[in-house]
Amino acid sequence: DAAAATDLARLDEALGGGLPRGQLSEIVGARSSGRTALLLQVLAAATQRGEMAALVDTFDRLDVASAAAAAIDLDRLLWIRGDAGGADRAVERGLKALNLVLQAGGFGIVAIDLTDAPASALRGLPFTTWLRVQRTIEGSDTVCVIVGPQPLGRSAGGLTLALAGTPRWSSLLTGFDLAARVVSPRRQVDGHVAMAAHVR
Repeated sequence: DAAAATDLARLDEALGGGLPRGQLSEIVGARSSGRTALLLQVLAAATQRGEMAALVDTFDRLDVASAAAAAIDLDRLLWIRGDAGGADRAVERGLKALNLVLQAGGFGIVAIDLTDAPASALRGLPFTTWLRVQRTIEGSDTVCVIVGPQPLGRSAGGLTLALAGTPRWSSLLTGFDLAARVVSPRRQVDGHVAMAAHVR
């Protein structure tokens, strides 16, 4: 497949099948916009297909119970726990880990969570950072995803999922609705793509 499905039907339809393989894409939005929930859904979809997934958890924020509730097969997830210490050091170490995992190969999805990185640390990254990542995965079956507060480094063939608003949790706590704007070099989906995801 040229794309990795998220298993959110309306989103996959808008994306033309899912996240493009061999490309660097992004999930961005403000705090409580649903970034982490969507990341967990992407990882769950990959592991449920039998793929290996990796998460560089830069600031060691992953809640394992939430990951399991999202139906991530934890036996298929490489979880690289970061350092809650100094932000610049944590980001630097996270990027080194990301590059090592990508160079090792064999992963369907590799994500780095930079949601808690201060703006100063992100602004200080050399512009070549994401070019190197793209060169590493180009032509492979790997999807690399950056999760952060704002767009950082989508590749030319990748896309940005810009989450808007606050997830609306169901009264039964069985799922949530998200609104996203999809930006890609080929097309921009006008307005929002409403997505419903359900805890399995």
